[in-house]
Amino acid sequence: MQAKPMLVVISGPPGTGKTTLAHEVARAIGCPAICRDEIKEGMAHATPGFVPSAGDPLTMRTLATFFDVIGLLIGRGTTIVAEAAFQDRIWRPGLTPLLGSADLRILQCTVSAEIAGDRISRRATDNTLRKAHEDGHSSADPELWHRTHTTFDPVTLPVPTLTVDTADGYQPGLSEILTFLTR
Repeated sequence: MQAKPMLVVISGPPGTGKTTLAHEVARAIGCPAICRDEIKEGMAHATPGFVPSAGDPLTMRTLATFFDVIGLLIGRGTTIVAEAAFQDRIWRPGLTPLLGSADLRILQCTVSAEIAGDRISRRATDNTLRKAHEDGHSSADPELWHRTHTTFDPVTLPVPTLTVDTADGYQPGLSEILTFLTR
């Protein structure tokens, strides 16, 4: 009898520190981090003149590719960290088929809308790869941004879940997060 690979899902609204946490957890565990935004940035290179918008074709291809990669790696027995700013309605159909194949754990990142908005504004300026994403909306309409952030619907599956506040480091800390993942 073979043990199941672990699938660590890191979710939360944009700007909550998911990608940074995903790479730290993946390094600590010794496995790949599969990050939806990084897949999209790679796909944007082959799409000259791409301009992001809600539901654009590249975004839809990225969604399918993200879950295909996760399914392939889990199917091959690979422990992975998967990270995206998906809400429950996107995560659930992609993860449910994997419940029997993986030891699934969820890390839900959280931070205030103000901190998340500041992070998004800063990374849009500091990282030219962010042009592949439609996430400059925090400064365009702060009231809409706040409402969208606070009504984010986290992934809810019958698996162990831990909320991580990323406002100033991690609460709980990385060592406690790793303990949660290996229980």
